[in-house]
Amino acid sequence: MPKGSEELTAARKEEIITACAELYKTMSFKEITLKEIGNATSFTRTSIYNYFQTKEEIFLALLQREYGLWIDRLRQIQTEHEKMTSEEFADALAHSLEERQNLLKILSMNHYDMEENSRIERLTDFKVVYGQTLSEVRNCLDKFFPEMPVRDKQDFIYSFFPFMFGIYPYTVVTEKQKEAMRQAGVNYVYMSIYEITYTEIKKLLST
Repeated sequence: MPKGSEELTAARKEEIITACAELYKTMSFKEITLKEIGNATSFTRTSIYNYFQTKEEIFLALLQREYGLWIDRLRQIQTEHEKMTSEEFADALAHSLEERQNLLKILSMNHYDMEENSRIERLTDFKVVYGQTLSEVRNCLDKFFPEMPVRDKQDFIYSFFPFMFGIYPYTVVTEKQKEAMRQAGVNYVYMSIYEITYTEIKKLLST
């Protein structure tokens, strides 16, 4: 059992976030409730309100954790490589997101509602980590493409991050969705998270 109120608070927040992540593997965002999350923790459901006031705050914290894990991976890429070609960087970055399917899944939800239904302090905590993510991608570009104009690096970031919101729904498709596309006569080419991301990064680096 963690000692001290700060450690206990951090541990309970992490337990709540992890419970939400586990439920999200088999349930949709709409199906998950604070009651469901509370039932999956070791303390009472009402105790959740000591840490999170809404379901959206919990999902925002989960998204924050996912961004943190991605930051670790981006830093690892920078540590492990002195130089990278555009193909090598596209490969590494695409694989780093392939590993973060939960991040992409949450991004595909209504991000505006998730932020709007969170307290300012929770939203600020999230934005700090989100800002660090932007910085780490920029650090990658600075290290591996030093000759790349500043404006092009900015364009890369402001194109790639919005692109991330559509990766999950375009790559993780149910059989029902595939059948509907077939019946609608839509000749859609299905791609994996890696394939669609690699292609986009290569395109952005070549412009």
